[in-house]
Amino acid sequence: MDTTNLPKMLYGGDYNPEQWDASIWPEDMRLLELAGMNIATVNVFSWAMLQPGEDNYDFETLDRIMDMLGANGIYACLATGTGAHPAWMARRHPDVLRTDFQGRKRKFGGRHNSCPNSPTYRMYAQRLADKLGERYKNHPALLLWHVSNEYGGDCYCDNCEAAFRVWLQQKYGSLDKLNEQWNTRFWGHTFYDWEEIVLPNALSEQWSDTRTNFQGISLDYARFNSDGMLDCYKLEYEALKKHTPDIPVTTNLMGTYKPLDYFKWAKHMDIVAWDNYPGMDTPVSLTAMTHDLMRGLKGGKPFLLMEQTPSQQNWQAYNTLKRPGVMRLWSYQAVAHGSDSVMFFQLRRSVGACEKYHGALIEHVGHEHTRVFRECAQLGDELRRLEGKLLGSRLPSRIAILFDWENRWAIEYSSGPSVDLKYVDEVQRYYKALYELGHAVDIVSFEDDLAAYDIVLAPVMYMVKPGMAARIERFVADGGDFVTTFFSGIVNENDLVTLGGYPGELRKVLGIWAEEIDALFPGRMNSIVMKEAIGELQGSYGCSLLCDLIHAEGAETIAEYGDDFYAGMPALTRNRFGDGEAWYVASSPDDAFLQGFLGELCRRRNILPLPGKAPGVEVTRREKDGQSYLFVLNHNEQAATIDLGSVNGTDLLSGRAVAGEVVLNGRDVLIVEHLA
Repeated sequence: MDTTNLPKMLYGGDYNPEQWDASIWPEDMRLLELAGMNIATVNVFSWAMLQPGEDNYDFETLDRIMDMLGANGIYACLATGTGAHPAWMARRHPDVLRTDFQGRKRKFGGRHNSCPNSPTYRMYAQRLADKLGERYKNHPALLLWHVSNEYGGDCYCDNCEAAFRVWLQQKYGSLDKLNEQWNTRFWGHTFYDWEEIVLPNALSEQWSDTRTNFQGISLDYARFNSDGMLDCYKLEYEALKKHTPDIPVTTNLMGTYKPLDYFKWAKHMDIVAWDNYPGMDTPVSLTAMTHDLMRGLKGGKPFLLMEQTPSQQNWQAYNTLKRPGVMRLWSYQAVAHGSDSVMFFQLRRSVGACEKYHGALIEHVGHEHTRVFRECAQLGDELRRLEGKLLGSRLPSRIAILFDWENRWAIEYSSGPSVDLKYVDEVQRYYKALYELGHAVDIVSFEDDLAAYDIVLAPVMYMVKPGMAARIERFVADGGDFVTTFFSGIVNENDLVTLGGYPGELRKVLGIWAEEIDALFPGRMNSIVMKEAIGELQGSYGCSLLCDLIHAEGAETIAEYGDDFYAGMPALTRNRFGDGEAWYVASSPDDAFLQGFLGELCRRRNILPLPGKAPGVEVTRREKDGQSYLFVLNHNEQAATIDLGSVNGTDLLSGRAVAGEVVLNGRDVLIVEHLA
């Protein structure tokens, strides 16, 4: 099931009426209708209300909430409420409490506070999901199920340690295989009994979330932790599906959140949903990339924007207001990249606790006469006009960027070569270059089929998983352009170095050998000097972070280092392999190089940028049933003149015909409908 089955563009957000006297509820319904909202996420943190004791359940308040939503024509995104366990559960069953990285047993408090491998937690969570599924399976308001909330964190308790040993036995089969893949002869850490294995935390092998003595064990713990939380989600998912096989089930992801492998999670989600909370200083290209990553989790299918703030966030050091127009602009940015919803946290601002200063549709003043409410109501009116147009539409692209959580974990657990190497940062630099050029990009997993693309980028492909090299060779041999970078092809899936020379299994397709890797101190630069111009790519460019010292083994040297003892060694190579080409970028180049290089690859492939691109202006395109929808978003405060080129059509937001040069106001949006 995907969002093509949704009845309309969803507009609403998290609603917590149980935190308020019921006398306020009718006014809430009036205000939600006035704002044009059609869905409310309810019951997110209501476990204590629904289950005040071991075998005591009380659904009276939730019944009233569901009936109220139904009576007012508002869909329910019904959460299971298991994001925080009740206090009585922590007191009576201490095994539900987490143990932190330092080995300290937590007491009751906070959220994300349940051990994912606690039998007690799993039993009660699954039981509650089952009761909710049974009770509300035929409720007319029910549209979506929302399992728990923002899964995350980790635990190092005895339950987790025992479960980790079982997980390892299932993965490796024998201690001999485990010892080999963890390289436990280093420091004499060989294991002779499964019970000797302990979790990697501050009491054992790991110093911090990025420093560890044994990358193999820390990498496997990261996998185990993600899998364990996914198992908790699946227990609730299956309990709900038993009663409502046709109601989609999701949970709210958190973009590039590091601890969970969302590509694996997405296989068990009917619709991907995520919470978008950029700061006012977050690059808009990073937010765009994260939307594309969420779309890529299920092969390009539309996703749901489950949460954003209508005004300000409560947890930042400086809770800056979204300036007029920014909420609308960022909402349309999500839609432009594939969202079929715009939803907020929250609909009524809390009266107390840590989120009372987090933005809301209904502010503490309690009425509609606020700037935020007016902007939300305007957006609601506009979204109604789009309902039949965009639902289920796709974003076509001939360019893909490979992204992988396990690769990220391995890179950032690595004992070198630079603490400044951050996987998401390097991926984002390549994405940003294409974004600034006006090209559409898909973010895909290491497992996805590459045949649909002309250009595939794999920044810092440190880990090469089984079969990956062969798939890349096939892609290039069949005529594709493959680009990877420094610190690629180094290790296998368990972080063991592939011997025989870097870049390991990629050496054949790339036609190079990397002899050494130089880590540059912050502020230090080298240069990439083009041997000859390639399109607009000519002259010299800066590079930093890492420099691979490589030798060409059949590859053509396109550019060389300009400085240091390795001046004259290859910095950019191209290897003709079958009908395609494999490129290697041996350092982290400046933005000018990346735009020039990637722009030239696109030109050679006749991949044209989308029309309307200008400095500070973002462009995307969605397509459906022979119609094309060009999104042009002006992130500048000032007006921008854009050129629509050959596109002429109707702006869905204003209803006016547009063509040629158009002046787009600051923080304004065009959605141009035209023939695909």
